[in-house]
Amino acid sequence: MTARVPDPRESPETAAKENEKEVGGSGPRRDKSWLVRHFSLLLRRDRQAQKASQLFSGLLALNVVFLGGAFICSMIFNNVAITLGDVWILLAVLKVLALLWLLFYMADTVRLPHAILYRDPHAGPVWVRGSLLLFGSCTILLNVFRIGYVVSHIHCKSEVELVFPVIEILFISLQTYVLWSHSKDCIQVQMNLTRCGLMLTMATNLLLWVLAVTNDSMHREIEAELDALMEKFTGNETNTCLCLNTTICEVFQKGYLMLYPFSTEYSLICCSVLYVMWKNVGRKLSPHIARPGRPNFHLHGAIFGPLLGFLALVAGICVFVLFQIQASGPSIGPQYFTLYYSFYMIILPVMTLACLMGTIIHGLEEREMDTVKNPTRSLDVVLLMGAALGQIGISYFSIVAIVATDTQKLLNRLILAYSIFIIIQHITQNLFIIEGLHRQPLWEGPIQPQGDSIEEGPPGLRRGSVLELGQGLHRASLAYIHNYSHLNWKRRVLKEISIFLIICNITMWIMPAFGTHPEFENGLEKDFYGYRTWFTIVNFGLPLGVFYRMHSVGGLVEVYLGA
Repeated sequence: MTARVPDPRESPETAAKENEKEVGGSGPRRDKSWLVRHFSLLLRRDRQAQKASQLFSGLLALNVVFLGGAFICSMIFNNVAITLGDVWILLAVLKVLALLWLLFYMADTVRLPHAILYRDPHAGPVWVRGSLLLFGSCTILLNVFRIGYVVSHIHCKSEVELVFPVIEILFISLQTYVLWSHSKDCIQVQMNLTRCGLMLTMATNLLLWVLAVTNDSMHREIEAELDALMEKFTGNETNTCLCLNTTICEVFQKGYLMLYPFSTEYSLICCSVLYVMWKNVGRKLSPHIARPGRPNFHLHGAIFGPLLGFLALVAGICVFVLFQIQASGPSIGPQYFTLYYSFYMIILPVMTLACLMGTIIHGLEEREMDTVKNPTRSLDVVLLMGAALGQIGISYFSIVAIVATDTQKLLNRLILAYSIFIIIQHITQNLFIIEGLHRQPLWEGPIQPQGDSIEEGPPGLRRGSVLELGQGLHRASLAYIHNYSHLNWKRRVLKEISIFLIICNITMWIMPAFGTHPEFENGLEKDFYGYRTWFTIVNFGLPLGVFYRMHSVGGLVEVYLGA
């Protein structure tokens, strides 16, 4: 084919393009069709709208948090101009708005056609939803005790105070149901409204957590009432608002103080679940992500890990029961603090050594690193690192207080060693879990052995018999065993370590979650920093510590299955 003679009026670039079209050369790529350009434009606009919606809802949550934070800080620094009642009114308004959105979400959004086309299998695992149900129930019970406490002091308290716990009970009940049922949803309709509603609800839970961390008015009131009661028995008159029925009030006070950490824990878990739901709004999942294959949880011959973990669990429960029995009395003897911290001095170094051994074995493994982008895994790592800061922060404050006062007493030495080991154990356990989460799980399938691949020809040329096919599979199996048999002992040790750490973290979750907290009861740090400061530090760190233990159990289960 001959090239076209160029027109003198044409530019050289136009002539070159025309010649390439006629000759059939590759040349520059052709313009896309109108349909492709139209769908590309729609996709670009959809992404821009999604980014704008996320930005707007995020700014909404940020402004709500700043407003509520300003109210709470003003109450702390000037409780005359801004009282606790003002903060309760603001939070009651936010809870009512979030409650209306939750009702709208249940009644309208999820019932629309094509509302939920995808469900994220990694979001809302069983342990998270179980924790929501447990801590939500305990928070509802806490508000019931609060109502009973107000009713028992109704002669000197306002009846309006009964409204706030009732609103919170309704809010927590509906929110727990929605998060339990719809934590995996990837909503495809009313996305702007859904994002704003999720962020509003998340901001409300965050403010509830901040108020629970910083508000010690109820604790101070209970302590003042007990002191006034003692003065009354000694003959000194006081004008403090006392309870009419001492026995009933003691039940309400003990129940309130014991369940108080559950409200902070519940708010933290809700914030994490709501954030995942916010990230999943408008998300579209491919079929292989929507139904991932994974093995069931079996012990697979693990012996030493479950045995040592069970011994640690039994010992922890015995120490916990003894400490709780002593804590129910007027004061806790120093020997029970010694017993409590001695248990930790035994279990923490063992857990640290197990984590170091597991991290070394991960380094010796020949499994490839999983570099595929995984938002759920990234969030798990962030939550793991962030939650560890709570107990680490408390430990550093305790170290400073002990070193600055007295390190000669036995109990002070135990608390100092306990704080140091807590920091080391958190760091080593994070390294072990994060390293395990980034390893390629074995259920993804074995690596194809090199040199033993079975070539397949066209259908008409395949004449292999069943015997030849069996020989090919046998060669592939021998190659797989040759590549992976020397790793069996490593995987076995990883499973033993993982199951041991799972039981130990469950033990260390039970003790602070359901019992009296020695960090506040021993009196050392409270005398050094002051009541309000140490109250804020403990209420900030302990819920994060309990959340860390729960989150570690979930991460260790993933490591166990991946091994």
